Amino acid sequence: MNETHQNLIRIGTDILSASRNELYLSMRFLDLALSGLRYEMNLSSLYVGTDGEKILFNPRYLVQRYLSDRVLVNRAYLHMVLHCLFRHPFHLNHRDEELWHLACDIAVESIVDSLSVKAVRLVVSDKRNEMYDMLRRELKVLSAEGIYRVLEEKKLSLQEFGKLQLEFWVDDHVFWEHQKDDEDENNKDEDNQDNSNDQQQEQEEQDEKQQQLEEKWTEIGEKTETNLETFSKDMGAEAGELLQYLKVENRERYDYRQFLQKFVTLKEDMRVDDDAFDFIFYTYGLQMYGNLPLIEALEYKEVKKVEELVIAIDTSESCEGETVKRFLEETYAILSSSESFFHKMNVHIIQCDAEIQEVQKITSQEEFEAYMKTMQLHGFGGTDFRPVFAYVDELIRQHAFTNLKGMLYFTDGFGDFPEHQPDYQIAFVFLDDDYNNYQVPVWAIRLILTTEEIEQ
Repeated sequence: MNETHQNLIRIGTDILSASRNELYLSMRFLDLALSGLRYEMNLSSLYVGTDGEKILFNPRYLVQRYLSDRVLVNRAYLHMVLHCLFRHPFHLNHRDEELWHLACDIAVESIVDSLSVKAVRLVVSDKRNEMYDMLRRELKVLSAEGIYRVLEEKKLSLQEFGKLQLEFWVDDHVFWEHQKDDEDENNKDEDNQDNSNDQQQEQEEQDEKQQQLEEKWTEIGEKTETNLETFSKDMGAEAGELLQYLKVENRERYDYRQFLQKFVTLKEDMRVDDDAFDFIFYTYGLQMYGNLPLIEALEYKEVKKVEELVIAIDTSESCEGETVKRFLEETYAILSSSESFFHKMNVHIIQCDAEIQEVQKITSQEEFEAYMKTMQLHGFGGTDFRPVFAYVDELIRQHAFTNLKGMLYFTDGFGDFPEHQPDYQIAFVFLDDDYNNYQVPVWAIRLILTTEEIEQ
């Protein structure tokens, strides 16, 4: 390494260290996050960027920005730290890559622009304010996921997209996670099998490293949230929208497929249990004694499947019809694709607003499929949960159920809950993209899903 190379590394490192120190003095609640990245010179990019482990910088770019205005370096440093704090580099998840990168930049810059801190304060352009105002009319929190959804729905032209990229661009995302080209992987020649195995092992190591980095930043994010809520309360005003965003990013995320397992019933399903059957003794008996096997095949085995279930749908005016249909379609898709149903079932689908609007009894997969094709929503009045519980209690008294496992109640959350706990499990499922903190009785299960989570 020659002297010029060493000087470039030293200059870049000194600039970034000075920026980190200035940010720390202004926002001490970010101490863990600001210390979470080391520095490395990388000339493959003309700018600066992060991979979640380090800041990779081109020293000439840093020097130019620093001489122009060191606030620009401070903002870039904070911009990259916030990307990591919100795990943007790790959450591509089969989205449109360029649109996701733009949404992440807008989300982070909206926070930086909201900070009343001298170290990062610049005049916010009219173009940015216009974008923030539009997004706030659509979203409660300007998260990258929400911004992505809004921009996707608006179907931006190439010209509009390019202008937004220029307006909000700060760092190079070339070091982020990228989509894997499955088609190229499948088309590899067999002659390259050894090379393919090496690449697969390398990819597995990279995936493991990415997971470790995401876990690291998840922990830093949770500690930063705690710090803002406790030790740094006096800095709350300076934190702008950061605390609210952290609450969104640190919220517990759910797998709806796993959640439905809470509503399975253990019962004997009439089928051969191959796992418990010994073919050696069976065939030996047939060979020795003709038609006398030593061990008969078991005729049944216990499997966990849904036998009885109530699916209550809130059709009040505040619940959108397409949202309700999406929830029911996804619920049906999960149950049917995983063979969760018995051959015979007892599922009641109840539509209700302030009163019962429609009840459909389903006894087979075929009936469920037919209902999904012809389903019409009824109601759109007020919301009251109590009629559904009263109706189900009456069904139980009439012996319409023999072993009701539970009820899924899909709702917007604004209604009257019953006073007493029923004898079956209850799960209120809220489909919400605004990150509201819904409250349910202590005896009920609460599940809050975003549109993206339920579609996945």
